[in-house]
Amino acid sequence: MGADFQLFIGGQWEDSVTNDTMESINPATGKGYVTVARANEEDVDKAVRAAREAYEIGPWAEMAPGDRGRLLYKIAQKLWENVDYLAEVESRDNGLPINETKFIAVPAAVDVLEFYAGMANKIQGDTLASPNERFNYTLKEPLGVIGAIVPWNHPIMISMWKIAPALAAGNTIVIKPPEQTPVSVLELARLFKEAGLPDGVLNVVPGDGTHAGAALSSHSGVDKIAFTGSTNTGRLIMQAASKNLKPVSLELGGKSPNIVFEDADIEQAVNGSMFGIYFGQGQVCAAGSRLFVQDSIYDKFMDEFREKVQKIKIGDPLDGATQMGPQVSQGQLEQIESYVASGIEQGAAVTVGGERQSDRSGYYYTPTIVENVSNEMEIAQEEIFGPVVSVIRFTDEEDALKKANNTIYGLASGMWTNDVKRAHRMAKKLQAGTVYVNTFSMLDSAAPFGGTKQSGFGRELGTEALDMYTETKHVWVDLSEDGLNWYGL
Repeated sequence: MGADFQLFIGGQWEDSVTNDTMESINPATGKGYVTVARANEEDVDKAVRAAREAYEIGPWAEMAPGDRGRLLYKIAQKLWENVDYLAEVESRDNGLPINETKFIAVPAAVDVLEFYAGMANKIQGDTLASPNERFNYTLKEPLGVIGAIVPWNHPIMISMWKIAPALAAGNTIVIKPPEQTPVSVLELARLFKEAGLPDGVLNVVPGDGTHAGAALSSHSGVDKIAFTGSTNTGRLIMQAASKNLKPVSLELGGKSPNIVFEDADIEQAVNGSMFGIYFGQGQVCAAGSRLFVQDSIYDKFMDEFREKVQKIKIGDPLDGATQMGPQVSQGQLEQIESYVASGIEQGAAVTVGGERQSDRSGYYYTPTIVENVSNEMEIAQEEIFGPVVSVIRFTDEEDALKKANNTIYGLASGMWTNDVKRAHRMAKKLQAGTVYVNTFSMLDSAAPFGGTKQSGFGRELGTEALDMYTETKHVWVDLSEDGLNWYGL
């Protein structure tokens, strides 16, 4: 008996060669609701070969950059027509509230595709300054077959961060969606096909990291790996890719500092800090999970923060009134509980939340505030990936900066202040790929996103992302009458 959702290889839907399947769990109920074909090494090889053929032969290989852009824009319009449907699929698959998927995540993904559709015919090299007897220029060329591995927290959006620039540059792609949330990416592939994307340009092979992920990362027919996920998995991706020295871009974990100075607008900082940690159930790599509050306003800020956090409405992801849904899995729920217990054991205090919602089925955890936290505690240093914020006091700007940068991560950071000079001083010194000032967790298709330190390297979004999917070729033309005769023979 076949799976409800099959692999998408070479423009065709098919079962795994072993007929193996996996169950996709609805995190709101804790029960399986569909079966999905599980790819193994042989399936991945088949997908890579299909992508290679589409890259070298056929309509995609011959398509002019402007035509690629028009096709991608056509696909974007197809996705806009199906935003409501994609949002519902994503919410059911990973537990995000429907208002987050419908009005933020899925529209943001489509906007990314439109951005790179417009960039397709603007990827170009340079004519270099050269002496009269020679002509030098560069070409920006696609890499070939891209292997992409995406996480379960925002599958459609983060898949598009890789699909859109890769295709705009002329590459083909094999994408491994997360085993916990594969359905929305498969539905995305279906819409790409219906809109006219040639066969083999986009291939989707759901499966686990041990088999499908490792096979894609190490495959000799893959020219580059783009990965978003945990830092530990990122290390494994690099090791696998090193077998044939393919380039890798990594967008990894974070433990982002969010700093509230005494001159901040308290209400604005409270609201923004809540969004920064509780959006997406806290399952966001750039979440503001370390909240630094200046001593002089600590009590005032925290009184308002605690009060508002307790009013967050937890519920069914498909209910428009829900503000926070379930965690993605039982394993994720247990990881959150373990970190909170560790914080308590080390002397921290849970002042809001800190428990499962026992009156619901599914993987619900209450929005949680942990205070009396020191920056050295495990709960303040390790990525929890859940709705848990560690609140840490600081005295002055120097103290805030020292504590904020004391982490292995460097994905994002934020501050709340009305002192413009302070904002720019801090922005220069904070060790992070993105610095937010009087906001948090914002994204824009034109703005590069990525990390430093163990948060990875390379940039998603913006024109910088195109550098990850192209390589520079230098062409040297001799224009002299005599040519090169170094030896005078």
